[in-house]
Amino acid sequence: MILEYALTRPNANEPQRANPSDAGLDVFYSPENESQSIAIDPGQSKVIPTGLRFGVPHGYMLEVKNRSSVAAKRSLIVGACVVDSGYDGEVFVNLHNIGKETQYVRPADKIAQLVLIPVVHFRAFRSRSGNLYRQSITISDRGDGALGSTDA
Repeated sequence: MILEYALTRPNANEPQRANPSDAGLDVFYSPENESQSIAIDPGQSKVIPTGLRFGVPHGYMLEVKNRSSVAAKRSLIVGACVVDSGYDGEVFVNLHNIGKETQYVRPADKIAQLVLIPVVHFRAFRSRSGNLYRQSITISDRGDGALGSTDA
């Protein structure tokens, strides 16, 4: 599949796939001011511009994912992860510093990766009785068991 994109400013970095088998395209911090670094203090989030717009087709979404090296080595993780079809503005990456040291993001730093995901469009139907499965649609008998409910 081909996914069309455009630069929002001339100095923006183009998305890159590091290896042909990689699931995602790497995206970079692309500020309007080419020398502007961003400091992200511990516990703080910043919304980082990529300088990219994407034409996401109906039936798909772009999911903004962590780059494992950025998360593991720099403690910067991605929040707010969905780019819907129909959105054609600049893609921003919400980076959150979960570490103990201030992290600096410099222009052209790889900050995240984008993965194209098929979307199943559904309509939610409210059960007035509270019974969710009048007809068996699942093979699980988990019920309302939450975290750890399947452990022995």
